[in-house]
Formats: sequence, C-alpha cells, structure tokens
Amino acid sequence: MDRIKLLPEIVANQIAAGEVVNAPSNVVKEMMENSLDAGAQCVRVNFRNGGKDLIQIVDDGCGMSAIDARMAFDRHATSKISSIEDVYKLHTFGFRGEALASIAAVAEVELRTRRDDDELGTLTTMAGGEFRSQVPISCSRGSQFVVRNLFYNVPSRRKFIDGDNSRLASQIRNEFMRVALCNPSVEFELRQNDMLVYSLLPTNRRGRIVDLIGKHIKQNLLDVETDTSVVRIEGFVGRPQAAKKRNNEQYLFVNGRYFNSIQMQRTIVRAYEKLIPEGCMPSYFIYLTVDPDRVDVNVHPQKTTVKFADHDVILEMLQAAVRETLAKTGAVPMMDFSDGGSLNIPVLEREQMVYEMPKIATNPSYNPFASEYIDPTAPVPDVAFTGFDVPYDGSMPKRSAPAVAKPIVEDAEEYYTLQPSSFAPSTIEYIDETEDAEEQTFDFIESQATPELRTFGEAIALTGGYAVALYGASLVVVHMRRAKERLLYDDILQSLVSGSAPSQRMFFPEELTLSMEEYDLMSEHATEFAALGFEVEYCGEGRISVVGRPATIDMSMPLDELLYELLHGIEDGQLPMAEQQRRMAELMARRGSQGFGRGLRTSDVETLLARLEKSTNPSFTPSGSPIMAELTMEELRSKLMKNYS
Repeated sequence: MDRIKLLPEIVANQIAAGEVVNAPSNVVKEMMENSLDAGAQCVRVNFRNGGKDLIQIVDDGCGMSAIDARMAFDRHATSKISSIEDVYKLHTFGFRGEALASIAAVAEVELRTRRDDDELGTLTTMAGGEFRSQVPISCSRGSQFVVRNLFYNVPSRRKFIDGDNSRLASQIRNEFMRVALCNPSVEFELRQNDMLVYSLLPTNRRGRIVDLIGKHIKQNLLDVETDTSVVRIEGFVGRPQAAKKRNNEQYLFVNGRYFNSIQMQRTIVRAYEKLIPEGCMPSYFIYLTVDPDRVDVNVHPQKTTVKFADHDVILEMLQAAVRETLAKTGAVPMMDFSDGGSLNIPVLEREQMVYEMPKIATNPSYNPFASEYIDPTAPVPDVAFTGFDVPYDGSMPKRSAPAVAKPIVEDAEEYYTLQPSSFAPSTIEYIDETEDAEEQTFDFIESQATPELRTFGEAIALTGGYAVALYGASLVVVHMRRAKERLLYDDILQSLVSGSAPSQRMFFPEELTLSMEEYDLMSEHATEFAALGFEVEYCGEGRISVVGRPATIDMSMPLDELLYELLHGIEDGQLPMAEQQRRMAELMARRGSQGFGRGLRTSDVETLLARLEKSTNPSFTPSGSPIMAELTMEELRSKLMKNYS
C-alpha cells in the first residue's frame, strides 16, 4: 500500500501559516507591508484582545480588481516575480504570495477593496482557507482587511496565545514601530481596543523617531552618514551617556526593511568600547542601502534575517562610521591619517649611511676612590648626624599630650604652627615646646576628639554665585548653588521617606507618551513619583497626563527630560529601594539647584547658611563635590607675603 500522498491545499496552508504567521504581530506586519507595496500614503491599524479577536488594516493604496482580490488568497499568487532572478532584484516587501493564504487558512478574513477608476469595490470573504463569497460593495479607494478569530481552527496554536494579551499587544506595537520607522513619509495610526495609541504624521526620520520613542531622545541623537560603492549607511546613534541597561531602542534596516543581526549589534557596541558602562546598550537607528543583487532577504519566511554578499566589509564600514560620529562629539579621539604636509624622507641603503657607529671604550684602571677623583672643596659628612638637633641616644621618644599651637615671635614677625583642620587625617604631628630646648621631643598621637561643631557667623554675598563667611574660627568661601543642592537633597530624601512633597498644579496638563518599558517602570514607582511632587494620571498604553509637578523645580524645565532622567536613574530593578530613592533625590536636587546663587543678597545667604549648618553633611554635595573652601592663616600669609622682600 502506498504511504506517501499529497496534502490537501487547506492543510498545506495551515502548516505554512506556522512559519509565516505564528502570532498576531506577524499578521500586522504582513498587512502593513502589503499596504506600502500598494503605494499607500496613510495606513491605519486597529486590534482587539491582543489581536486574537480582531485585526483591522485600512490603507489608501491602489486597491485591487475583483479577480485580483480573489487570487490574492491563493498560495504563491503574487504580482512581484515571474522568475527566480526577480527574487534578488526586489525593492518591495511581500513577494512570495504566502502571507494572505497563510492568514486566511487560520482565521476569518474580509477584504474590502476598490481601485481609483472603479465605481464599486469588492467584498471578498475567506474562512479557514476556504473561499466563502465575493460581492460588489461601495467602499473608499484602497483596501481594508479585517482578520477575526485568529487560529480559531487550530486549537493547539490558539492555546499558546490565550490569556497573554499584554505581551501580544507589545509585540504588535513593536512591529508597528518597525514599519513606521522605515517609512517616515507615510501617515500611520495605531489603535488598541479602539483607543488611539499612535498618530504619526508624515515627517523625516529624526521626527519619526522622536514621535515614536519620545521627546527625550531628541537631544541624544547623533547623525551617522557614509556612502561607499558597497553600502550607504545613514541614521542615528545615541550619545554614550544615554546608554542604559533596559534599552530596546536598537533598529537595523536594509533597503527599507527591518532585520535582525547579532553581528551588526556587536559591531556597533564595539564602537562604544570604554565609552559606556558594562551591560549597557546604546540606542541606534541604522538604515542601510545595498544593491538588491548583493543582499538576500529570502532567508527566512518572516524576512527578519538577511544575508549580505559583502558582510565583512559592511561590518567594518559600519563600525568606522559609528566611531567617526562619536569622535565628532569628542567622545573618542579623532585621528587624522591624511598625508597632507608630510615630509618625503628617502630611504638610504646601507652603503649610503651618513653617520658612523660610535666606538665603545673602557678604562680598566679607573678607581673612584683615588685621590685624583676626590673634590677637596666638598663638605665632609657628619657620621653622628641623626636628623635631629641633638644626638640620638638610641632611646624611644616620650609620649606626651598634644599642645595647643602657640605664636612664636621671630624677627618681630608673628606666625603660628600648622594646625590640622577638621577634615585632616586622624594621625597628626604635634610639637611639645618646653623651656629647655635640649629636652624637646617630637610626638605622633592619634586624635580621639570628635570634630568641633562649628556654626556660620557673618556672611557677605559675592558675585558669581559665591559667598564668604565665618565658619567657627575659619574663613570659608561657599558655593551657593552646591549649598542649595545639599539642602534640596535632604528635603527631597525626607519627602520620599515620609511620602509627601510640595506640588505645583499646572494650568494645562501636559500629555506625554512613553515607551512601554518607561511606562511600566513609572507605574511601578508611582508612589515615589507622587512623593517627589508629581501628580500623574496613568492613561494606559504608554500615555500619561501630568497635572502637577514638584514645586522645587523651575517651571521652565522640560518635563519630559526630567522624567526621562529620573526613569533612567532607577531603571536597574536590582537596586535596593533606599538606593533608588537616593538616586531620585540626587537628580531632583541637581536639577532644582540649576541657576541658583546669582543675585543673592547677604540676608539670603545668611538664612541659607543657617540651614546648611544643620544639614547631615554641610561640606559636600550628594555627588561628593565640595560646598565650601576654607582659607587658612598660612594661605592668607603666603598670598600677602608673596611679593614681600
């Protein structure tokens, strides 16, 4: 009995669907690319329940005739190729004719389409790979695909996507973003459960990136551009300081198509060597243009893996292009390999040598201790010298209590012995002065006393954001912006612990769209953001409405940049809560103190210094920068007596 038989067309299409369509996001990708191939200038996408119940794609492309609409669902039906050579010359997306057949095999599909010259359009209905009906219908120019009940007739696949709507929705958003980033001149719209997620107007590449990723990335984008006979490289890379661990802002495109490449990712990261912390990833949006004859996009049914004929050369050019872009910003040194102005030094043959090798000679009778080599004018060394003013008798120095520094009068000039400040090490040298100089000893002791509790006295405001004040018995110069930063840090940290901070209501709420990772991170730390003074309404799908902002922050500061920096500072979820709060307080204090200190009056300075002396650390900012510099008597004397003769 024969055992090999030909599979029915429906079964073959259902098997093929597992390669082309294994999730709702693949349906969205294939349909959007078909719309672009049809010349659409506006593509709208809507999905419900993670795409399992409904996926709707509407475009204003060229549309199809009734016959084309029917044949489009047949396997290997395509208008793109007629021979194998055409596969390697394509600039379009779908060409194998498998996507629509595979989708129709595992779902219920409706296609409404009309060409510009036709008075009526066509409604074609498919279900489970079987043709159901085709009737004339009144519709707008273009095509509208409606895919319902994905995998309804393949329960074994349906169960793998049931109950995971959040992950499925994230995958659809990612596919939507990839297609939209490739086509900035096309208008796109994405809705989830009939609620607007993205509305993208035609723009350039930079504008499309900002619209999708967020305004915070605008200041971090660096242009990459190089053009060779092998490849044209365009796009953007992120500044090294913007690299982060939880970063999914990496996109590679070739000839208008998104693709994955571990080798290219490593090449780009290698260009950032020693510029970013270990484990962090830079953002990049790289667009490659290659001769279609030199790239194969038909490696995988989903067309996310490609092969380059000049793979190694492209990798080298890509790394050089990224490195050159970083060098222009000063992140890496720019080396000039040009030979302009170099000297042309001729190569000499051995017989043309213009110098002679010096001869080496020695004097075997040389004796450095001979009388003719001794300088009679040199001083004779004192063998009994011990380094002290009195001969050393071999005994240990006596330990005595530290003495208070006393003024010494010498030649009518008064000076003081060096006294350690409160910031000096604990091991200090003291001089015990006695009446008998012969009994003078040097003693090293370890100070057990606690630092003196000093307070600020009279103060004077200086120009440039500085002030001079008495601090205990010392004269100090205070950096007023840093002093404000320390006070803000203490207040904000206390607010995070207590859960309350002053907030300033905004006349007009500011609407922001975050990436889903940023949105989830902000939702996770909603309590901390509220404690900082942010009043935020979480609208879902990455959208937030800020109705109140911290009163300690200048209203002119861009809100999206502030939130991005806060999220960037706490993105490492492994940090303890106390460390996350410390980072948030440090950033808010640094931002809140910007521009502070200029134009202060003396009364303002004295009020601020009175608060500073009660701080947990009045000497340093949270990041370790000194707040004040002490002027010692020795420094003043050296400056006053510098030109004294």
